[in-house]
Amino acid sequence: MEIGIVGLPNVGKSSLFNALTAAGVASENFPFTTIEPNVGVVPVKDPRLYKMQKIFSSPKVVPAAIRFVDIAGLVPGASQGAGLGNKFLSHIRSVDAIAQVVRCFENKDVVNVLGDLDPKKDAEIITTELILADLEQADKLREKYRGAAKSGDEDARKIFSILESVYEKLKEEIPVRKQGLALATVKDFNFLTAKPVLYVANAGDNADPGLVDQVRELAKKEQAEMVELNAKLEADVMSFPEEEREPYRHELGLQESGLDRLAHAGQRLLRLISFFAAGPKEVHAWHVEEGSSAPKAAGKIHSDFEKGFIRAEIYQAEDLFREGTEAALRARGMIRMEGKDYIVKDGDVLHIHFKA
Repeated sequence: MEIGIVGLPNVGKSSLFNALTAAGVASENFPFTTIEPNVGVVPVKDPRLYKMQKIFSSPKVVPAAIRFVDIAGLVPGASQGAGLGNKFLSHIRSVDAIAQVVRCFENKDVVNVLGDLDPKKDAEIITTELILADLEQADKLREKYRGAAKSGDEDARKIFSILESVYEKLKEEIPVRKQGLALATVKDFNFLTAKPVLYVANAGDNADPGLVDQVRELAKKEQAEMVELNAKLEADVMSFPEEEREPYRHELGLQESGLDRLAHAGQRLLRLISFFAAGPKEVHAWHVEEGSSAPKAAGKIHSDFEKGFIRAEIYQAEDLFREGTEAALRARGMIRMEGKDYIVKDGDVLHIHFKA
């Protein structure tokens, strides 16, 4: 699953991407520096991994990860092809969620394409462009299903009715995610405004607390996640040798990196939970969506595990920490056998039994 980093030009998207991945993506001071989407796989820190590593004396730890895609800046009129709009919108359509970067700092050396800083207006421009793109998409889909719906095809009639409702509410500037529809109902239509949103307030070196508060209020109103960070500072820290990064952050009073905060927010945004496979060779974390079955989780480890799933031995990581060993858990009857209907919980440790 991927989260697209979007925003207007020069709000700090590429600097943020540099900070997250130390990938050195171009971040020159002009619009459209980023043309092809750059993908960064960002590990999610989880203290439970290292506790299990000690218990099993494992030489290898593999954290779960979030994939971030850096998408070039949108401009007003992108939905009509302004700038490189159509190409950028297609990149957004391919991701599962959106992290919208909003500029909350003054810097005369970094051009603000809209003039005055106004986080609310910036966010509204992005939302408007996505709504306009979705209106066009909904209209095309309505035409596709209209004939079959009129001819009495019941499935087509139901789909057409949903699309009519979506279209009318989009005209009222209501994003699809706020229209009260089950995600599964509109998932196949791939509407841009159906995707969950995370707001990233880029505070910069000369942050205006009032502007950051505007982003916080906007996120609260949208019932969205919100992260405040200084993308340039985070990028600077990531340019240090790895062993010097944490001490420098502590000197600056930063308790955790922007990478960690954004990755954890992304985890919540995508409704992901972590489960583990643990043993003397390695301790490995995987993400799976909330409500996923044991076979689906097994498939994250290997597709053969899902296809040939028989059952899973399962226990909670916290029980392991309390009892100290798997042998102690087994002696207390705390390791369970679960079948195909079991819904995986955050912190589960799975041993998969499967048929090749």
